[in-house]
Amino acid sequence: MALGPALVRCTGRAEGDLGDVSGDDPSVAGRRRSVVNRPWTWLRQVHGADVVVVTTPGGEAGRSADAAVTAAPGTALAVVTADCAPVALASPEGVIGVAHAGWRGLVAGVVEQTVAAMRALGARTIEAVVGPCIHAECYAFGRADLDALAARLGDEVRAVTSHGEAALDIPAGVRRALRRSGVELVADVDVCTACSSRYWSWRARQDVERQATVVWVP
Repeated sequence: MALGPALVRCTGRAEGDLGDVSGDDPSVAGRRRSVVNRPWTWLRQVHGADVVVVTTPGGEAGRSADAAVTAAPGTALAVVTADCAPVALASPEGVIGVAHAGWRGLVAGVVEQTVAAMRALGARTIEAVVGPCIHAECYAFGRADLDALAARLGDEVRAVTSHGEAALDIPAGVRRALRRSGVELVADVDVCTACSSRYWSWRARQDVERQATVVWVP
């Protein structure tokens, strides 16, 4: 899909497992090339808020972080997920970013930190796309952690599961973080990874495989 001057691709089971973080699996490298044939910056994701700034195609690949930004031509930025929310961002100035936003990342401010890093590279108007992630109806959540998230992002993150249990609404948390950062959400894939057989889900099926969300400027 188009996102300003950039393109975004959200893979699923059909594209195969893209979760290798060693960078050594040739089958994963081939799958990456089939999505977009240029060097990928992929990350060793740690559920935090660190953002890497990429200056060359494939630069910073393998860094421990949960987001990446760049203004360098020829780059492709990616995160891999099984239930957390992948967020792709782009600006008319050619600055792009991607973030891996699970509940810990939302508490740590990964979305806001990614936007700030893009603005430091010259981005002004920023738009975002949210990829497939677990939805509230499938995401029973402990009340203490839910209280911490609500204290930071507001009560809109509170929800209930399809069985009436307290739940976290990750897409609502991402939307709130984007709004408070002055970013417009222009598209949401709006698919629950736990409900859909087209995606991997750790929470629902303990899948060890991962789908990717990739953003690049053609």
